[in-house]
Amino acid sequence: MTSSETLPPPVRVHILGAGPVGLLLAALLQPTERFSVQLYEKRHDYTRTRMVQLASYLVADSVADYSTDRIDEESVFAIFDPREIDEGLAIRQSIPSDLMALLRGWTQGFVPLNTIERSLSDLIDARESHPVQRASAAITAQEAMAMLEPGDMVIDCTGTRSVFRDHLMPNAGAVDDPSSFALPTADGPNTLKIRLEYALVITFLYGQRYDCNEHCKYEKNIDNAQYKFIPAVNRTCYDGSISHVTGIVTISAEDYERMPSRFDGNWLRSNFPHVAESMDRFIAKVKEETNGEMIGDLEIVRIPLDLYRARNVTSREWRRAGTGDHPLARSAVFLAGDSAMGSPYFQSISLGFECAMFLAGLLGQRDVPLADLFDRYELYIYKQWLRVYNRSKMIKHNKDLLACVGDTDALLEKLHIY
Repeated sequence: MTSSETLPPPVRVHILGAGPVGLLLAALLQPTERFSVQLYEKRHDYTRTRMVQLASYLVADSVADYSTDRIDEESVFAIFDPREIDEGLAIRQSIPSDLMALLRGWTQGFVPLNTIERSLSDLIDARESHPVQRASAAITAQEAMAMLEPGDMVIDCTGTRSVFRDHLMPNAGAVDDPSSFALPTADGPNTLKIRLEYALVITFLYGQRYDCNEHCKYEKNIDNAQYKFIPAVNRTCYDGSISHVTGIVTISAEDYERMPSRFDGNWLRSNFPHVAESMDRFIAKVKEETNGEMIGDLEIVRIPLDLYRARNVTSREWRRAGTGDHPLARSAVFLAGDSAMGSPYFQSISLGFECAMFLAGLLGQRDVPLADLFDRYELYIYKQWLRVYNRSKMIKHNKDLLACVGDTDALLEKLHIY
């Protein structure tokens, strides 16, 4: 480079949401001189203590390792071209060693969610070069668009209630006046949502090791005719002294409407004794098997279980619409993590990390035109959605079959045999 040549100014990247996915993206983009990263987070501390386990495919170094099980492997090879998987594996090889060490550790077992968040945050702050600028604020779409300059990038990591998701379709509102846009909704114009069921997510602590498999889910629910507690295997973990158990009980829409959003076991026993009896029978069988005791009470959250995705995960349609004076046409917007898609049956943090790594790898390719970046990211997220959709529908179908074991007629009604 001659003295007359200068590097272009760094691209400003605004990352909205400093949860796990936002922090990972900041850590991935931070070492690159091409970017100036600004991170926005409304929380003042990381307090979410639930245990999570990252999928092993996040640190896969071969095609054979890039799947969670036999069923998932079939979807992966049916959906992705081999060169796409190879590209993802190559991106992993470029991840800084300090960050990859954290990822490898988290795939070995269970870890509290706030440990992941704090570790990523500390790593970012400890790096001496290319500091990440932080802002403690809950940014709205209107505020974000007002601060955008031509050429800026926005990565929306704000989760299920995404800030930008339903602003990414030009005809979704009054496009000439961003301040007049309607607030996004869970099933807005850019969101495809499939309601799988209504459920109680029930968590309890148990004073002995407790491991769950498909036989356990069946045997311990034999006497539960209607309400069956289905432990989530990847959310049942033993930390050396206590088992953290989380599972799902399917409920009706009518049950859902009559329940508060959060409550405990005492409330459940007083108001929905049949549900409580099914839980008590399940836990009693665990006690018989392991000679332990439940610690404390049940923690219960009532939620609809939705499988969803953003129809557009970039601002590509704004560029195509030719509305160049609009902030979303002048800047590049990407959705990552739960802003882009989500499934209730397995922890989406792994999927969010996977997509974040791919996006960071794309943005690091200097010579790729923005239109191509949009197209490649849109296609990649759509293929990941197909993978998630196939797996989620399979899990839901298998749950329905499990509920019918012992009732041959009901079981046959749910089977479709060619």
